[in-house]
This record gives sequence, structure tokens and C-alpha cells, in this order.
Amino acid sequence: MRDTPLPDGRTLQRLRRADDVLDLQAAGRRGGTAAVLRRLAARTRAAVLLLHPTGADACPPPTPVGVAERALARSAVGEARTRAAGSAAVGRSTLTCLVVTLPGRPGTRPPVLAVVAPRPAPPDLPLLLADAATVLSLTWDAEQGRRQAHRARLADTGAREAVLHLLMDGQVAVARRLARTLHGELPDTVRMYAVEGPAAARREAADRSATGTAWVGREPGAAGRTLVLEPAVDTRPLAAWLHHPAVADTCHVGISDPLPLRDTATAHRQALHALTVARRHPERRAAHARPGGLAPVLGPAGAAWATATLAPLRAHRAARPQDPDGPALLATAAAWLHHPADAAVRLGIHRNTLAARLTHLHRLLGLDPHRLADRATLALALGIHSDGSSTPVPDTGIDALLGQPQVADWARGRLHPLHAADAPPALAHTLARWLSHDTRIGPTAHELALSPSAVRKRLGRIESLLDCALLRPPTAVHELWLAHRALELLR
Repeated sequence: MRDTPLPDGRTLQRLRRADDVLDLQAAGRRGGTAAVLRRLAARTRAAVLLLHPTGADACPPPTPVGVAERALARSAVGEARTRAAGSAAVGRSTLTCLVVTLPGRPGTRPPVLAVVAPRPAPPDLPLLLADAATVLSLTWDAEQGRRQAHRARLADTGAREAVLHLLMDGQVAVARRLARTLHGELPDTVRMYAVEGPAAARREAADRSATGTAWVGREPGAAGRTLVLEPAVDTRPLAAWLHHPAVADTCHVGISDPLPLRDTATAHRQALHALTVARRHPERRAAHARPGGLAPVLGPAGAAWATATLAPLRAHRAARPQDPDGPALLATAAAWLHHPADAAVRLGIHRNTLAARLTHLHRLLGLDPHRLADRATLALALGIHSDGSSTPVPDTGIDALLGQPQVADWARGRLHPLHAADAPPALAHTLARWLSHDTRIGPTAHELALSPSAVRKRLGRIESLLDCALLRPPTAVHELWLAHRALELLR
């Protein structure tokens, strides 16, 4: 029996090189570029860097790199760039640096792999570096593709979010033009979903809804909430993605009524009011089911009143380019009325600019944005959605509008749960005093001889009875003030 001959030195080198390539490829499959660099550093016991042609890090080095090693690596990269060479070797003192440019597509500037080792460098280092560069080119291109796709998704998401925010600000024509540039068409009738829950679950909802014709965006000023605007194609308020376990088990969802596209802001408010109910609902979701609003009850008379009330804003022209015009002041009023705590963030302006705009509103309309009665008046005028085409009527004040019989009927229905036989009388009294104090907890508690926490607890019970939000914006405070005032006028 003949002995198996031992492999010669050249064969051993080929076997070792094959093992190195397999190890590098396995590292790339497991952890991408960073894992390949770590494997190369462990194999060579040298300083390993992946640098841009400018000398900046393309990827964090797998091990700490000294000042001398980094300086030599940058020098070698500069040498290769000057010579327009794909590789270079530079020695200095006790160190030597080998650099290899990663293979790349024409017209691109791929990064450069650099290894700094003590002199003399191992004889197999150039081949090992060349093999590593080939593997790194694959992982780098794959990661670049993912990064570019991620940037494209972010850009598309940002643009679609902008469309949603334009609709919520009432700028329907601008939103339609932007939607067309994204190869999308806005539906005539929409339904809004307000999704509140863990970020991963909200991303799942956004991804699944975005596969259709939905428009998805973050809630301005509310980090834990996502808004989804979908076509309202039938009477069923439930989208398919609501049943996904990640959404159904961890998220609260408020659902608006089907509304015309121009009423997206109303759909937004309805969804958030429904979200208040969903937080207390065992199924974790709720559709908007409150009594009808006051605007339809007022009819043409309400539209004419709103036209007269908002006429100074519609006619306003900015004196200087940096000053707000009429549409900007209307958007400011809407943001302040529904989200006073973070209106500046939602509008993208400084809080001092917001204060100046509110002063401007007060001067133009004669309505104080800090007084509840005036805020409710302005909210009603904005909520009627008059386009200014109605014939204005002489301004007889909000009381004349609220004194009509049909308004009294609406108010009784809106506040009926508080006045039902089984409702504690203290709740209606608490709401009345809270409204009279411009929704300030402190003065209300003082008048009722209660602690602030007791007042908040009563308001929470009122929220449950009326199926609306009082303490977290957007609230139904303006609507409740109007209903309460209409009943006061009957006495």
C-alpha cells in the first residue's frame, strides 16, 4: 500500500487561499461589509480600513486604528489616486500599507481597502487583499442598493406625507397637483384612520396600506401616531390591514366617517375623537359615531354667517413677502384651535411667530384666540367650510346664530347623556364650570372645592359619556361650548 504523497508548498498555498475566500464569503453572507472587515482583521492581525477615495471612512474599522496607521493608509490611498492605479503599496518606518480599490461599475467611485501591517508584510497579503476586495465589492454594492432604496422610500414617504398634511390644511388643489407628480390620484371620498401604538406595528400598518391607494403620514407633534387616508369605496369602515395581528393586538385605531376630500381636516378630527373611544374599547378600535355636527344644522344661514366672519381673513393681503397672507392665517387658526400645545411645530414656525400671527388674527377678526368663547366661534366658522361664495350677512354675533330652535334641538341631543336620569348631576355642573373658566383646571377646582385630580377624573367620565376627547387634543371643547351656550340662551 502506497503512502499518500504530502501536498507541496504551492498546493498548500492554494488550499489556504481557497479557505480564506470561503471564510470571507461566509462572513459577507452573515454580516455584510462590516463582517468581512472583521474577518480580514482577524486573519491578518493588522489594521484594516475601508476608505472613500477622499480618505474618509466608508465603514467603521473593525479594530482601533492608531494615528500613524491611519495617516499611512490615507497617504497610500492618495498615492493610488494620483497614479490612477487600482492598487498601491507605501512603506514608512516600521509599517507598510497595501491598498486595493474595490471593483465597481463605470462612472462610480468605489471605496478603497487598506491594510497596514508591520514590515515586512506577509507574502500572501497582496493575494488575500485582492480576494477580500472582490468579496467586499459584492457586499458594498448590495448595501448601497439597500441604502438607495431606503432613501427613495423615505423621499416617497415624505412626499405622500406632505400631500396628507396639505389636505389637512385645506389646500386641496395643491395636494392634487403634488399627488399627480407622484403618479397618484386623490379620491373624491375618503376615510381617515388614526393609528396609535408601537412603532413596528404602525410601520406594518403603513406598509400594508401603502400597497393600495392610501396616503400615509405621521401625526405632526405626536410621535406615537400614524395617519392613514384611504378611499371610502363602501360603507364598511374596516381596511384589511386592521386585521393583521401586529396591528389588531397592539394598536388603537380611530376611524372617521366617509367624507368628501375637501373635508379631510374634519375626517382627521373625527378619527382622533374615535381614537379616544378606542383606547377604552376591548377591540382596540372604534369608528366615529358621535351626533352630527352643528354646521349641517345651520344650513345656508350658517354658511352666510361664516362668510361674514372670515371675510377679513380672506381679504387679507400680506404687506411684506415675509408676512402671513390670508391662507397662512387660516392655517394658523386651524392649528391653534385643534392643537394649541404644538401648533408652532405643526406649522413649522417659531413660537414667537405663532404669537405674532395670533395677535394678527385678533386684530383682523376681533376674536381673542385665548378666550374659549371666541375660539369656539372661530372654530365653528372654519368648520362650516364656506368657500366665501355665500352672501355675507350682517354680523349679529354668535348668540343670534345659536338662538335658533333647530340649534337648541341639536344641543339637547349632544349633551343628552349628561342630563339622563342615570347620569350623576355633578358631571353636567362640572362641565359647565370648566367651560366658564376657559377649560382651566385650577380655577374650576377652586370653585368646586375639589382637587385638580378630582376635576380631571370627572372630565374623564364626561369623555366616556359623550364619546369625545376633552383633555387630549384635538378635543370637542368648542362643540360642547356651543351646545352649552345654546341651552343657556333658552333660560
